[in-house]
Parts: sequence; structure tokens; C-alpha cells
Amino acid sequence: MIRFTAPIQIDSRDPEKKGWSFIIINKTLSNKLNPGVRKGFRVKGKLDSYQIKQTSLLPVNGEQFMLPINATMRKGTGKKAGDKLTVELELDKAPPKLSADLLACLQDEPVAYEYFGKLPPSHKRYFSNWIEGAKTDATKTKRIAMALSALGRKMHFGLMIREEHARRKSL
Repeated sequence: MIRFTAPIQIDSRDPEKKGWSFIIINKTLSNKLNPGVRKGFRVKGKLDSYQIKQTSLLPVNGEQFMLPINATMRKGTGKKAGDKLTVELELDKAPPKLSADLLACLQDEPVAYEYFGKLPPSHKRYFSNWIEGAKTDATKTKRIAMALSALGRKMHFGLMIREEHARRKSL
């Protein structure tokens, strides 16, 4: 486990990612977590007292990693860009938990099931987290149907979301 303090940063260079918050983990610290690894990997731990799990560290220019901090994490810590966080991280070796409802429905859709099986774990989690994030059963059902349709057409998550936004704009 590693423990350090880091400021929350925002990437203002890329207009597509404007507002994305993150912290930087230097090479020395990342090597203590997962020696010699240069690809992204999952971690768990705390940001101040806010628990995190199944969160990925993403490589930045081969020497550092960044930990993206989403809105839920920001709200959980009560911090914003420029504020410092006390960070405790360790390697998260637990297999990702995927939506049981999505997995059950995929069993009835062989093309979608096969394509889903070929996706990287992080992409599977995009679908799963989006479905499990639904606040009502009706929304969850709609999202599962949308995911099955997209996966059956061999679409990744981002493409499915962009297609849905375009469809809504055209209404």
C-alpha cells in the first residue's frame, strides 16, 4: 500500500475532457504498487476517508499514472480542483463485478454475448456500471435493451452513447 498527498488537477488542454479531475501518481509510487507495469491497472483504497475500489490508474507519458476522479468521488471527498487529498492505494486484484441482469440477458443474444466476451474488462464495466446506475427498474430495462442492441451490432459503449444522443437530437 502507498500513502501520499496530491492536489486535484483538471486537464484544461483538451476541450473534450474539460472538467475532468485527476491526481498524478509518479513512477516511484506506481512501482511500489505494481512494479514495472506501464499499462493501466486497477486499484482500491481511500481518497481522504472516501473508499474507492475497482478504479483504474491510467498511464501518462510512460513515467506517471493518473487516477481519474469522477463526480461521485469528488462529492464523496467534498473537494474540488486545487484541493489536496490524502491518498491510500493498493492493487485491486478482485475480479470486476458485472451486472447479473446484463449477463443473464446476454445469454439469449449469441452475437451480443460473443462480442461482449471480446471486449476488454474496462469496456465491459462501462456497460455494467451504466446499467446498474439506473435509478428505476424501467430505466434499467431500457438500458439493458439498448446495450443488447448495440452489442448485437458490435458497437462499443462510447459509440452506443453517441448514437443515442444523436437520435435524441433528431427528435
